[in-house]
Amino acid sequence: MRVRFLVVMLLLTSCGHPSGVMTPVALTAATPKTTRVDMLVATTREPSGDPATLFNGERSPKPSLTAVEVSIPPNRKAGTVQWPKRLPPNPATDFAVTGVQQIATVPEGRTWLSQHMHNGHALVFIHGFNNKYEDSVFRLAQIVHDSKMDATPILFTWPSRAQITAYEYDKESTNYSRTALEQALRTLVNDPNVKDITILAHSMGTWLTMESLRQMGIRDGHLNSKIRDVILASPDIDIQVFAKQYAEMGTPRPKFTIFVSQDDRALAFSSFITGRVSRLGAIDPTVEPYRTKLEEAGITAIDLTKVNSNDRLNHGKFAESPEIVQLIGQRLMTGQPLTDSNVTLGQGITAVVGGTVTNIGTVAATAVAVPATIIEAPMMHPPKKKKPTTADETLQGDLREQQLTQ
Repeated sequence: MRVRFLVVMLLLTSCGHPSGVMTPVALTAATPKTTRVDMLVATTREPSGDPATLFNGERSPKPSLTAVEVSIPPNRKAGTVQWPKRLPPNPATDFAVTGVQQIATVPEGRTWLSQHMHNGHALVFIHGFNNKYEDSVFRLAQIVHDSKMDATPILFTWPSRAQITAYEYDKESTNYSRTALEQALRTLVNDPNVKDITILAHSMGTWLTMESLRQMGIRDGHLNSKIRDVILASPDIDIQVFAKQYAEMGTPRPKFTIFVSQDDRALAFSSFITGRVSRLGAIDPTVEPYRTKLEEAGITAIDLTKVNSNDRLNHGKFAESPEIVQLIGQRLMTGQPLTDSNVTLGQGITAVVGGTVTNIGTVAATAVAVPATIIEAPMMHPPKKKKPTTADETLQGDLREQQLTQ
């Protein structure tokens, strides 16, 4: 059964884009007008020694900083990364790196921040499992562009071997990178040009995020108020462990928002290989005990189960949906309420805010933020489950049952 599931996952996660797109290309007078995204990239990956890749999936004892410029072509569909079909990329049709600058010291990094921090808003993105360096660079560029957010993008990329069979290695790489991410966040907190920080983490990167925030909270007794918002997309975290992490980071806490989806195949895979342990990103936040626990903790949950996705794993909906990335950029980044009469998303998106379940855009809801500890062992009798008909449905059905019983 496990071998068959691994085969299915390998087929679903296969990609067709060429590797090695980090070599900068020049924009010419003939190139159509493109959009440029400048980002600062911190990494615990080992330098590859190849300008086409810059960093590989192995672990480095010393973090590195790099400034990267990405050109985004016109006339593209929002929510997509236009990977080149051949190298070098064509900036008229493809995402293309147009500048790379190695930053050797922390003061050089502060100089970059002072030059690019125009309004004091910083966005820190932490990618998930099965990502190359270039994957996370292009994904952040896409999110920043499509959301139209007015923030300085900072990428933290940790050592992933970008192989579906390297799940355990990747997980340990997040543990390896906890202190480096903590140090990066402290550098931002201590920078006078930074007014507030929003953290956007995806998949396994949410584990790294929670562990680093927990470390900061334990050291200082609480998190710095500059860390204003934490957004966890498809969080690949054991639900009970998340409760511990959340409680131990101290109070006051940042405002937490989670994006969940019950049809997330990647999280079904994670649950399967970790002993069928429920993942936070696959819960149904409208049912008890989750609804009450989220309300007590002041956590907003947005359910994307009914959102259509081009991702066959249904694991990247937060970035592929133009409405969701715009929600992140135009409301979360500016501290506005997520659910009011001015939000219209459609596609059956459900939000749970302050214990109130609402279809976003049709019913007004008021967010509340009650600082409370999540109870770690919710108990509920599971509903009767319809017998699945395929192996994949079996895994998803088991996952839903575990979400209600653990």
